[in-house]
Amino acid sequence: MKELTKNRWKFVLIPALVIAIGIIMYIVHGGFNFDVEFMGGVRMQVNMHSEFDNKEIVDLIQTNTTDTVSATVQKGSTNEIAVIKTPPVEDNVKTEIFNAIKDKYSLQDSDLISESSASASFGLETQRKALMYTLLAIICILIYIAIRFEWRSAVMAVVALAINVVVMAAVYTITNIPLNTTFIAAMLTVIGYSINNTIVIFDRIRENQKMRKKDETISAMVDRSIFETMGRTINSTITTLITIVLIYILGVSTIKDFSLPLIVGIIAGAYTSIFIASTFWAAWRESEMKAKAAAAQERKSKKKK
Repeated sequence: MKELTKNRWKFVLIPALVIAIGIIMYIVHGGFNFDVEFMGGVRMQVNMHSEFDNKEIVDLIQTNTTDTVSATVQKGSTNEIAVIKTPPVEDNVKTEIFNAIKDKYSLQDSDLISESSASASFGLETQRKALMYTLLAIICILIYIAIRFEWRSAVMAVVALAINVVVMAAVYTITNIPLNTTFIAAMLTVIGYSINNTIVIFDRIRENQKMRKKDETISAMVDRSIFETMGRTINSTITTLITIVLIYILGVSTIKDFSLPLIVGIIAGAYTSIFIASTFWAAWRESEMKAKAAAAQERKSKKKK
């Protein structure tokens, strides 16, 4: 049986690498690609019917709008779909933007695939609520695990969840997927899925700890518990992934923006539950036991003197 607990720091390297790449891409992209739901403004999707130059459309919008609107343009689900984002503007300016593009590229009214808008205050309120509800979910999970198991288990479970969330955020910066309310939905889904895997492993650890032999170390007991539950964790993860991967392959662009981070998050959730939460719990628990034993030995030595 491989000693997973002794190799725990090696298992941190993979999520650390993903997070490092995410930080680099965050700098490259100049931050997250916030959608209008989070930042406020206007988002338009236009079918250009051919590949286009982003800067050309930006210049076109700036020179053909009344208030010289500053816009950002990205490619959508295909290289022929232009995703145009601007600060909050009046309806007549939205019309000016689309008419300028329509005249330049000989488009039809039907080529305006979608158009949505939100105020800046609405975007800030959405960000605040998203953060609040996420923290509330994590606090509830922390309390539940602390009551059902112990506070060390709760801390390690939340650490694993934090890694999952950061990995998902890194995927958004790497792929430059728009950050909107689907991110919150995906994140909360992954948090629930991940904590379920973690609880299964901690439950087995608790059972095995009651029947642990005197010559069996905490690390060996945790390794045994992980391998006893690994089949269930992997099988449930693969079963879930089959469905989500098919949704990603067959779904429309908005569904893909939701399912891709979800795929990564579910894999990360299973990984951190198996290789990080439980292994670092074992190391923490073992170090505490050694410290208590050393303190007890020191007290005995003082009494003898």
